[in-house]
Amino acid sequence: MHKTIGLLAHVDAGKTTFAEALLFHTQTIRSRGRVDHRDAFLDSHEIEKARGITVFADQAEMKYGESTYFLLDTPGHVDFSAEMERALQVLDYAVTIVSAVEGVEGHTETVWQLLRSYGIPTFFFINKTDRTGADPDRVLEDIRSELSGDVLDLSGWAESGNLDEWRQAWLAEREEALLELFLDGAGSDEEWNAHLARLVQVGRVFPCLQGSALLDIGIDPFLNALDRLTVTTYDPRLPFAGRVYKIRHDEQGTRVTFIKALQGELKVRDEITYGPESEGDPRTEKVTGIRKYNGQRFVQTERVSAGELFAVTGLTEAYSGEAVGALRDTIRRELAPTLQSKVRFEPPLHLKEVLRVFRLLDAEDPTLGTRWDEALQELHIHVMGKIQLEILQQVLQERFRMNVAFGAPEILYKETIAAPVVGCGHFEPLGHYAEVHLRLEPGERGSGVTFVNACHADDLSVGYQNLIGQHVLEREHHGLLTGSPLTDVKVTLLTGRSHNKHTSGGDFREATYRALRQALEQAENLLLEPVYQFKIKAGLDHLGKVLTDIQQAHGRFDPPETAAETAVITGVVPVATFMDYGVELASMTHGKGSITLKSGGYEACHQTEAVIDRKSYNKNADPAYTSTSIFCAKGQAYSVSWEEAPSKMHASVEA
Repeated sequence: MHKTIGLLAHVDAGKTTFAEALLFHTQTIRSRGRVDHRDAFLDSHEIEKARGITVFADQAEMKYGESTYFLLDTPGHVDFSAEMERALQVLDYAVTIVSAVEGVEGHTETVWQLLRSYGIPTFFFINKTDRTGADPDRVLEDIRSELSGDVLDLSGWAESGNLDEWRQAWLAEREEALLELFLDGAGSDEEWNAHLARLVQVGRVFPCLQGSALLDIGIDPFLNALDRLTVTTYDPRLPFAGRVYKIRHDEQGTRVTFIKALQGELKVRDEITYGPESEGDPRTEKVTGIRKYNGQRFVQTERVSAGELFAVTGLTEAYSGEAVGALRDTIRRELAPTLQSKVRFEPPLHLKEVLRVFRLLDAEDPTLGTRWDEALQELHIHVMGKIQLEILQQVLQERFRMNVAFGAPEILYKETIAAPVVGCGHFEPLGHYAEVHLRLEPGERGSGVTFVNACHADDLSVGYQNLIGQHVLEREHHGLLTGSPLTDVKVTLLTGRSHNKHTSGGDFREATYRALRQALEQAENLLLEPVYQFKIKAGLDHLGKVLTDIQQAHGRFDPPETAAETAVITGVVPVATFMDYGVELASMTHGKGSITLKSGGYEACHQTEAVIDRKSYNKNADPAYTSTSIFCAKGQAYSVSWEEAPSKMHASVEA
């Protein structure tokens, strides 16, 4: 049986040390490495050794009992959350490591919410029980109160192999059928264990064990529990289907695509189809090699089957999160960067070469979103935080021998509209012809840009309608206030016109972009900024100061929950004013206060005019867009401004 297990935690909870212990106990490695000794098996990159943190999600294969386990050690630092999320999409089960000293921390909650969003069955392991100040009982109660009340303490269960009466009663409280079984005193030990495994698999019960990975305490009981309570069913007889979870480039520059096989089998020289059908015909490419990775080492193999993690060469454009083979669905991402930074480089580095390298890095981390700003003549990337920039600088130096610097991270703003508006675009220089009419409406927060087709086939052929839809979705569009990305807008194609002789490739792209821009010229444009959902724990003596700080940061908060000595405050606050508040809180509370920040999406900017002034975006000088339409008369093309364009259009629509 193949099982993929992910290890997740807040940074410094001992996750990588825990991974080393599992690998040692399953005889995958001969000796256990340590993060502080820079010899951990899964922290093999030089950057990880130097920093003492996990940056890249690496994998190892181990055998225990009758199963083969694929272990994924994911980054614990918040700046590398996107790398962690990409790994989640292929997990069968997850193990969340929590320190017995620090307990539930900020990133622990982020991890937990992602796991629940993806519906991944989860185990807990309370680590570092040997440390001074460790209190596993308190931490267990924190996990139950702050994450889930359905956490079951299995300490001692793995040794006996049987659920005692109180644990049976605990399970019976969560399922009516089990309540009847419990009251009747029925069910064998094997049946109760099977019920427990089933409830774990469907995410209704979350087992918890404890120990010290460093001192080798509690590892065998954990492995025993993991093996007995995890079940997977993969069918190798079905047509091959899989999901990409990572892209890398080896030392020779070969693109390596990491895949989880969800069904079927795959052999070298088989063809794989991938790519969304909405963007035209899916792409089909031949697999030129299959690799089985264990840490940084790999072996070549001729065949893999359902449930396995592996890597292939030969795929040139598959993205992380993408479905391949018989599987067809969209790429999903819950986390998105809220900061952007300018890439700084000097001769002899040339823009073309720098762009080439960043395109490679884009494939490995799609959230980078590398963008060349033609108007500013600047290269921008999206990032999670300052540590990510430092690591990226090291990667560029070590892998590509490039000395590149980055500007200070800035807030990544977005723009939307307040009310529906209809826009039109016409493109008719000599020998060309296309006209497009679009309705733009505000969309739900977080929906991005969506496309709806309401055009009749009598007005425009289906092929051209689909082409317009592709042009709406194929790139990031700019707002008019700051040139920031347009989001949360529903775009509906109302009608359009083509010419049997003169319409050619690119005409509808021009007309579509002009229609979008012409609509924005008429709309009430809104500037959006990213916000945090926060939770702050502090002593009652600091409550007043914390509430004042939140108000001064233009945030809002719910009524505080107070206990004997502490208060918990939750609310929403702009990223721009609160991104460094953790340091201030730690200083104010002498390290006793804690803060949890998670993305709260985007809301109306609290300082729109100031941001617009600072950005100094000139909408009329943006070379990527123009709201001017092009018409033709007597063999001569002429421009018509956005204000006058509607009266010149060849088609008409009702707003």
